[in-house]
Amino acid sequence: MKPSPDLPAAADATDEGTPVSVKIRERLQAARRRFNANDNIADFIEPGELEKLLDEVTAKMEGVLDSMVIDTERDHNTSNTARRVAKMYVNEVFKGRYVKPPEITEFPNAERLNELMIVGPITVRSACSHHFCPVIGKLWIGVMPNERTNVIGLSKYARLAEWIMGRPQIQEEAVVQLADLIQHKTKPDGLALVMQATHFCMAWRGVKDMDSKMINSVMRGVFLKDANLRREFLSLIPQKN
Repeated sequence: MKPSPDLPAAADATDEGTPVSVKIRERLQAARRRFNANDNIADFIEPGELEKLLDEVTAKMEGVLDSMVIDTERDHNTSNTARRVAKMYVNEVFKGRYVKPPEITEFPNAERLNELMIVGPITVRSACSHHFCPVIGKLWIGVMPNERTNVIGLSKYARLAEWIMGRPQIQEEAVVQLADLIQHKTKPDGLALVMQATHFCMAWRGVKDMDSKMINSVMRGVFLKDANLRREFLSLIPQKN
């Protein structure tokens, strides 16, 4: 008896046993899309697959703990560590890889505002893609709007920053990604970002220097062309320490 054309075809047995990470990776490769640590891959994750990915990461993390010779079966402190770590990575600290960008309501610049606006300090939390150690710091955003600039709420800048920083990052690339996103959303005459952060890959390991910080900036549009405006923005940022 032939199956009805109106019914879905039976699932391939080999597909049933394919890890969800392999399926997602194959979609990315078929679309010739990059999937580096700081890329967002939400468009290639189907409904229900994120929970399966969480299960897969849990199983792999159990293998890591086993290879580290930790008796998770008898050690009450680590009996559920693999699941906790998997949830931390997938649902929290690296959530920016797996979910779509936050909904941002944009309003027209009805009052034709064209004065410098600064948002910050915004607390940023990320992790370095070299060691997966925390990166914790502050971010300041300067916007020079024009009559065509889309106006967004102040809290939305923090939401966009959280989405970009919620991936394994290096600071130099993170601020550029965020600048590109804000530029696309608001289309201002000028955009300036300054980020200062402590990198625990340097404070917690390696040289173990707790006082060192990294500061970098991105200047776009009139902030790049007008030295006086750039100086005004930098002078209005509270003393970084």
